[in-house]
Amino acid sequence: MTASTRSSGALASARTFVSHFKPWPTAIAAAALVVACGGGSDGGGFFPFLGGATTAGVVTGSYYRNAKVCIDANNNGRCDAGEASTTTDANGAFTLAGQGAVVAEIGTGSKRFDPDTGVESAVTRALVFRAPAGANGVVNAISTELAALMDANGGNLAAARTALAARLGVSESQLLADHNKVGDAKVKTALQTEIDQSLERIAEAVAEAGSGGDIVAALRNRFALDDITNVVVIYAENRGFDNLYGLYPGANGIPGVNPSSSTSTAEPQKDFDGATLPNLPPVWTGVTASGQTTVIEQGKTVGMPNRMFQIDDPKGFYNTGTVVSQSIITRDLVHRFYNNQMQINGGKNDKFTAYSDAGGLSMGYYDGSKMKLWDLAKQYTLADNFFMGAFGGSFLNHQYLVCACAPLYPNADADSSPAKATISAIDTDANGNFVRLTPADNAPSSVLVGAPTYKNDNTLTPKDAAGNFYAVNTMQPPYQPSNNAPAANDATHHYADTTKSNTLPPQTQATIGDLLTAKGLNWAWYGGAWNSTTAIAEGDRKFPAAVPPAAQTPNFQFHHQPFNYYAAFDPVQHPDARAAHLKDFDADFLKDAANGTLPAVSFYKPQGNLNQHAGYASVADGDAHIADVIAKLKASPQWKHMLVVVTYDENGGFYDHARVPKADRWGPGTRIPALIVSDFAKKGFVDKTQYDTASTLRFITHRWSLPVLPGLVERDKALVKNGLPAMGDLTSALDFSKKS
Repeated sequence: MTASTRSSGALASARTFVSHFKPWPTAIAAAALVVACGGGSDGGGFFPFLGGATTAGVVTGSYYRNAKVCIDANNNGRCDAGEASTTTDANGAFTLAGQGAVVAEIGTGSKRFDPDTGVESAVTRALVFRAPAGANGVVNAISTELAALMDANGGNLAAARTALAARLGVSESQLLADHNKVGDAKVKTALQTEIDQSLERIAEAVAEAGSGGDIVAALRNRFALDDITNVVVIYAENRGFDNLYGLYPGANGIPGVNPSSSTSTAEPQKDFDGATLPNLPPVWTGVTASGQTTVIEQGKTVGMPNRMFQIDDPKGFYNTGTVVSQSIITRDLVHRFYNNQMQINGGKNDKFTAYSDAGGLSMGYYDGSKMKLWDLAKQYTLADNFFMGAFGGSFLNHQYLVCACAPLYPNADADSSPAKATISAIDTDANGNFVRLTPADNAPSSVLVGAPTYKNDNTLTPKDAAGNFYAVNTMQPPYQPSNNAPAANDATHHYADTTKSNTLPPQTQATIGDLLTAKGLNWAWYGGAWNSTTAIAEGDRKFPAAVPPAAQTPNFQFHHQPFNYYAAFDPVQHPDARAAHLKDFDADFLKDAANGTLPAVSFYKPQGNLNQHAGYASVADGDAHIADVIAKLKASPQWKHMLVVVTYDENGGFYDHARVPKADRWGPGTRIPALIVSDFAKKGFVDKTQYDTASTLRFITHRWSLPVLPGLVERDKALVKNGLPAMGDLTSALDFSKKS
């Protein structure tokens, strides 16, 4: 007798049984019918003697113990009252009365057991796994993804199974297997990687849906990523979130000014000794960068109130009556690895002016509603809980964008090392944790007297417990174009002078580029003015005198090209890889966008005068340029399946009030703006999911099922250890339900 025959017979018996007991409560009568159809409660049901088909399986990833499992009779992704349910045993196994789609609800009372190591760990974030009726023997993140793909394709299990197996590089039978028992190490790794990468998306979907929301839709959105075939990351410069979007409606903006701020007041700024400042320090050396007709001298900025203020106030800057429009370039502000940590001050954000070389300017913000990008944010998604991946400046955050790591400088303390003098002097606590940069002997006693000075705030960290030195402030690439000229005996002009203390040795850590290449996916880093600057650097003209100086267009920034630090792109040893992946904006990006030939992943770095960096670029010029780039992308044949992320490398020394999540030794740092622009982006949405710079890497990794970079694992483990959620992967900003 088949299961369906047994179920039909049981159903008839149940109907007869119930007809004789009409006075019974309706709920009990209904339960009898469910049991007869294969359902039940806690695996047994009210009437086990009725018999019926069963469903047996295992909840994996590794194995989940004490998870609630049920037959999802109404296909809503939840274990509802009246649906047959049970809990998994020590091996993650279950047996249910009945057949159909299965749901596993894994709460914080469940445990995850790894059979390879014998380690049991706590579940810290609630999960929900789904499995379609035709593939419910193994319930895990992969079966959940399979169910989500079926939701999107009209319920076609075969098509979903074929597509997912092909994407992961496994057979369809392996896709549905218990990966813990797969003998092929490569296949097992592929399945485990997909499971591990999917867990965060599932946790986010569960949190978003809450106790009564549409969990099926939330999961579907997070697994519909195949609809995106191109990711473009536009990486601007040096703006905190409050600095540009602090007035944005619905965003966590300027305290006491934006009614949707998370707090009514910001923490007053403190002096070096922790005393509240009576007023902000002067803007040292004046407000505006040199060479402009608008000038506000330092003396005009004395006595500014200890609070945030609008730089482009139409009434004028402070009491000067001089309007600093968004077309005017302000002076630069210090933005370095250790300084940023001291400014954050354990999360209070109350020493931005104390540890700034620009004094009170660090507390300034703009009326961002004047920007074109503000209008784009209103059309798409603005993320208001997005943090720079690493503490400090542009150099380290560009590295973090591509590798989620800090560059290494081997043996920096050796007598023969040119970098020996570049090791920073820091003060630590009894446990060796960073406290502050060591003040100079003649450092001012108060920031109201002068900007802070240090014994040695340089490029490298002191040696750590493992004997490593890391480059955390600006160093120059070992390959041209570099701000360090070639050595005198370098006839090729391809290399930077390695005797210079700030030339970084070639890096070999894994990058997102390596992972994409290994997967057979094309990618490119497009740099503004890359070709013209490279031609100067490698040409016959004297270098670096011919390179445009900082005050001139295009003001190419050598340390903004992270892949040019990697041995994989050595211009002599690997010219083909270099030509394939390091490209020019004007010659390559614009053509590829217009022709619909952009690679799967593109990074675009605007040239200096268009990147919004204080000190040499205005807010207005960069805003207009980036908006124009997005307009060109929207006209591309690839637009309908494109995701564009516009974000910033770091805060540029500007204050932001949002509390920074505490994670690992590298970051994250201060909050920065991020826009998610796509036909799949939620419209007019403020996304409050916790993100950082490497969330773009998480998205790319999840979309193409790539191995996880070690830095991403380290960051999320540190966050969870501190009781915080792991960083999101941008999928909370997306909605695939209305795709064309």
